[in-house]
Amino acid sequence: MFIFKLIRRVISFVLLLIIVIPLYVAGSIWYTAKNTKPEKSDVILVMGAAQFDGRPSEILLARLTETKTVFKSGFAPRIYTIGGGAPGDRTTEAAASRTWLINNGVSKKNILAIAKGRDTLSSTKAYVEQMRKAKFSSVVIVTDPYHCYRAIKMAKDRGIKSTCSAVESGPAANSGIKYLARETGAYLAYVTVGRLGIKLSDRG
Repeated sequence: MFIFKLIRRVISFVLLLIIVIPLYVAGSIWYTAKNTKPEKSDVILVMGAAQFDGRPSEILLARLTETKTVFKSGFAPRIYTIGGGAPGDRTTEAAASRTWLINNGVSKKNILAIAKGRDTLSSTKAYVEQMRKAKFSSVVIVTDPYHCYRAIKMAKDRGIKSTCSAVESGPAANSGIKYLARETGAYLAYVTVGRLGIKLSDRG
């Protein structure tokens, strides 16, 4: 009888964890999206997104517009653009972002394009490596609201002080439950199997 009670309690505890942990993470993602603010830093990092032959997608355009605002507000003296190219692309996300920023009033001397990364983790590793070479230690990450929590976590795990400036326009500015659920799963995957060295990608 005792064994059956113990088994029921263990099962109840596991089910509770399965429910509570994702709810806690989802709540943290939501709170960060609504309350995140940039702080003075060494670098502004614009997370890559799709580009079409050098033309930023709507998601990337929203990030670039926010990046320009953060830069003009004086939160950091330099911008890193990040993101490689898909097979067959003639340019990269980083290059497309750099070109847009230059064409919209940011001096090219203040921009470094890092043409690496096809997902959040590989992009984070690439820009953190560059920051370390330059002896920089703090970053403002510009990305979608629900993406901020995971992007900040990945930077902090690599010893970089990070804040986020969430986009205020574009298709991801008022993302719904589907995006929140996806980010919850992606975060949980990162802090579990991702830390074991299993390669993960949040890109299609």
